Amino acid sequence: MTELTIPYHFTPRSYQEPIFEAIDNWVKRIIMVRHRRAWKDKACFNIIVKKAMENIWIYYYVFPTYSQGKKAAWDGIDKDGWRTINHIPQEIIKRKNDTEMKVELINWSIIQIIWSDNVDSIVWTNPIGIVFSEYSLQSPAVWDFLRPILAENGWWAIFNFTPRWDNHAKELLDMAKENPDWMVSIQTVDDTKAITPEVLESERREIIQKNGTDAIFQQEYYCSFDAWINGSYYAEILTELEKAWRITTLPYDPALDVFTVWDLGINDSTAITFWQRFWKEIRVIDYYEMNWEWLSHYVSILKEKPYRYGTMRLPHDAQARSLQTWKTVEEKLYEYGFNDIQIVPKLSVLDWINSVRAVLQYCWFDKEKTERLRKCLKNYHKELDEKRQTFKWPEHDWSSHGADSFRYLAVVNELYDWTSQKGKIIESRS
Repeated sequence: MTELTIPYHFTPRSYQEPIFEAIDNWVKRIIMVRHRRAWKDKACFNIIVKKAMENIWIYYYVFPTYSQGKKAAWDGIDKDGWRTINHIPQEIIKRKNDTEMKVELINWSIIQIIWSDNVDSIVWTNPIGIVFSEYSLQSPAVWDFLRPILAENGWWAIFNFTPRWDNHAKELLDMAKENPDWMVSIQTVDDTKAITPEVLESERREIIQKNGTDAIFQQEYYCSFDAWINGSYYAEILTELEKAWRITTLPYDPALDVFTVWDLGINDSTAITFWQRFWKEIRVIDYYEMNWEWLSHYVSILKEKPYRYGTMRLPHDAQARSLQTWKTVEEKLYEYGFNDIQIVPKLSVLDWINSVRAVLQYCWFDKEKTERLRKCLKNYHKELDEKRQTFKWPEHDWSSHGADSFRYLAVVNELYDWTSQKGKIIESRS
């Protein structure tokens, strides 16, 4: 047999070598913040192949969605015509499953491409190496799900991403900077020299022409966290609320009912927004989101809080019957003692979005308890059709659950005529 060198058909660039060295030296947690086109996935994929040959076990490469994993890793081809999956040489492959995007090696190690919106499919598995690709676009719940596994077995995880505004990836980065057990590597295009100045300038001019600012250029090539996510529906309004001091300490008023709006999920996130109404003010006082929990869990969360509840609003799928109990979520909540329940009417996507934009003009948010909700709203964005370079409908990602919960709040609020209130100037409370 011809002697093989792993990594196969890949030589790390000088700026990638410290990551390979860190993994070889048993650094257990690594954050790689990289500019666009820095070969971060190519490097990380080769790390996984190398470690899978050195230590027999299961390794996961996690992408935000199935299509991204298939496009970037399973079917991906670089500018030289080399397929990413071919960095696993045929000589070390025992079998390959295209449907599951899984490769079993001759030493019994397994490398599998998975996606964070289907992470429950790997329940009861025990990986010892995980790469999170574009973690800023993934649901933060996926790390909450996999972290205990790595904590127990004592192995490693790499998070690579290009910044996407100030979201959970930035939170993880800030934590890691203060934690000696984590390695943080941030490299802009000036650090890697991976793109020529001529190409960079061309990119900068094109982005400015399209967006009127170079904020996206700074995000994509200089790892800035200050740019709004491209195609965000509500980021500008939330920023105006911050300027107007409308995000503050907002205590529960026991004289007012607390209304809740739910976005339901079982194998996905369930999000609950808590709010009170006082004249023209909508006070968003609390928010809760969790994955893979039964209805009883959320009921216990509600009952633990000191709130006096008013109407509970549920989406239309709350009227779907469970195959296990043949009861709807609505019926189960009645059994738990919640008697004031309404189903939110279905509207078009555009009507939903316009309702949220209108109602945000009247909102106040508790700074601490609604931080996750506000990040969902800021990051909720249009999906980009990369082929046509045009925006499509809202992209379903980690931010969708909180945003969907809030859109139910907007639609069911009966104090305002949304169409006539659009564009109202945000004012601070005197």
